[in-house]
Order: sequence, then C-alpha cells, then structure tokens
Amino acid sequence: MQNIISVDLLSELDPRDYRIIDCRFSLLDAEYGQQAYTQDHIPNAIYANLNQDLSSQVIKGTTGRHPLPEPSEFESTLRKWGINNNQLVVLYDDDVGSYAARAWWMFRWLGHDQVSVLKGGYKAWKKSGQNISQQVPVVEPSLFKREDALTKQISADALVNYQNDIVDARDPRRFSGEVEPIDPVAGHIPGAQCMPFMLNVDDEGEFKSTSDLRRQFEEFGISNSDDLVCYCGSGVTATHNILCLVHAGFPEPILYAGSWSEWITDPNREIALGNVNGK
Repeated sequence: MQNIISVDLLSELDPRDYRIIDCRFSLLDAEYGQQAYTQDHIPNAIYANLNQDLSSQVIKGTTGRHPLPEPSEFESTLRKWGINNNQLVVLYDDDVGSYAARAWWMFRWLGHDQVSVLKGGYKAWKKSGQNISQQVPVVEPSLFKREDALTKQISADALVNYQNDIVDARDPRRFSGEVEPIDPVAGHIPGAQCMPFMLNVDDEGEFKSTSDLRRQFEEFGISNSDDLVCYCGSGVTATHNILCLVHAGFPEPILYAGSWSEWITDPNREIALGNVNGK
C-alpha cells in the first residue's frame, strides 16, 4: 500500500473501491474546514474535523491541545463513516498534508493499513481538473473492528530520561524558544533536535519524492533504528514527519502524541531553549 498516492493514480481507481475523507482544518479558524467542505469537496468525501473527530476533549493542565481519543471512540467514528476493514481509505487536506497525516496515523493506530494521503491534497485535485461536488454522501454504518496497532507511542514520563533520538517538527524559532505564538511556555524537550515538517514538501507544498525524502533524512542523521521519537506542538505535524519517514523506507518512528503542549503542563518537566541542532 502506498502511504502517499498521486491524483493521477487515484483518478484511475473506481470510487466504489475506496473511501475518501476530507481533513481540511485551520488552527486559526476551527470552522474553516467544515465551511470549505460544504462549499465543495472531492466527490463522495466525508468530512473529518480535527477537533471533533481526530481529537478528544482537552483537559486543562493535563492534556495537550489535541489529545487522542480513546481507541474505542475512534473505532465508533470509523463505523459511523462506513469504513470497512479491507477498504482503501484516502485522506486529504488543503494545507501540506499535516491534518491528513494525523488521520493516516490514527487509522494505522487502529491496525488499518489500507490508508493513503493524497499528494498535493485538494489543491492538486482541483488543479488537475478533476470533478468536485457539494453533495454530502449518505453512508451505511459499518462493522469496523480495530486490530493491533501498526503505530508506536511513548509517554511523557518515558521521555524524561530517554536516551535515543528525539525530533521536533516545529519551526526552528519555536523550537529554540525565540517565539511561541500558541503555547504558554516556549522551548523544547531536552535532548531533542529540530526537524521541521515543512522540509518534507517542495515549493508547491507537495510531498517531495521518495528519494529526496530519503536523502534529506539521511543528511539529517536519521538511521534505520526503530527508536526515533517524533513530536511537535500538539501531536499533529509530528505525524507528517512519521508519514514521510515511513514513506521513505525508514522504520516506524514513535509518536509522543501529547507533544510540547502536554509536556509543559507539568512544571517539574525540564525545558530547553536555543541550540537548534548545535547552532
């Protein structure tokens, strides 16, 4: 199964053979994604809201900004969407794939490996002249059953004395603590390196080629070990790095789902400032 699928390849498939999910969202406007979906979307797409469908309720002082739902809760969501265990699922957004990557990780978290992110997302779909729709599909609930996770996670407590590589997907200025526009505390987890997820896309905002991603990660010093931890601000863009690493042939990295916004809820956890990869 391709983790990233092109518009050309998707357009050749029979729509009856896959389920497509619209993951458009904006951290600056929580209503944006639903409004954009209502205006138009890929035919037969179901809308997935980051806050409502791909996250659970935030518990102030305990969770990060986008805590994962319980597996059983997301399993119920997939049943509501009519997802079958043997069905191909294609995910897209209109950003650089970060919201779709979050959903990709969550599907695999429930053991579903038939899942891909659309390269270039909705922008690429429209640019290629494919059909769009305003119709909201009516789906029959399924009997989807979660299986063993294909993903790996780590807790904040386990990260305190973690001896292996940790990478932060945020912008270098947020990593260093120079600026922090979202969370109340600036900085990064001690021992982490900065590996911005935006490096995974080209100037058009589309995923780089597999070979370019592979070369990029190797130059960064990523090895074929299976102990790399990825995190970000709230557990969303970290999955972009995980998706691209897996797509480039590296072992599945470990996700710290709570990420920085959860890490800073405990004042006893150390924070680090400056030092972007030794600079």
